[in-house]
Amino acid sequence: MILVSKYIVPKGYLGITLFPFIFFRYKNLKHNRVLVNHEKIHLRQQLELLVLPFYILYVIEFLVRFIQNKKWHLAYRNISFEQEAYRNEKDFNYLKKRSFLGFIKYY
Repeated sequence: MILVSKYIVPKGYLGITLFPFIFFRYKNLKHNRVLVNHEKIHLRQQLELLVLPFYILYVIEFLVRFIQNKKWHLAYRNISFEQEAYRNEKDFNYLKKRSFLGFIKYY
């Protein structure tokens, strides 16, 4: 389910996925196929890891990347979950052919 809330989406970001919801900062983003696909990839990742472990791994990996890079945006972009989503967001058939735990190859 896609919802719109400028209060839930952190500043500097357009969307966030909190299983089972996708939140966008602005209403018109609901029609952005690439962004919606990106967030749907995150939904699949969260489902595969039974939700809570996804968030734990996400935060741990972000912290490790931040220590390595010392830059917030670079740490965020280097998280394996984000790498998978960004590299495949324009492939609208990706989720149909994606292997189970597909994010692992981006570690």
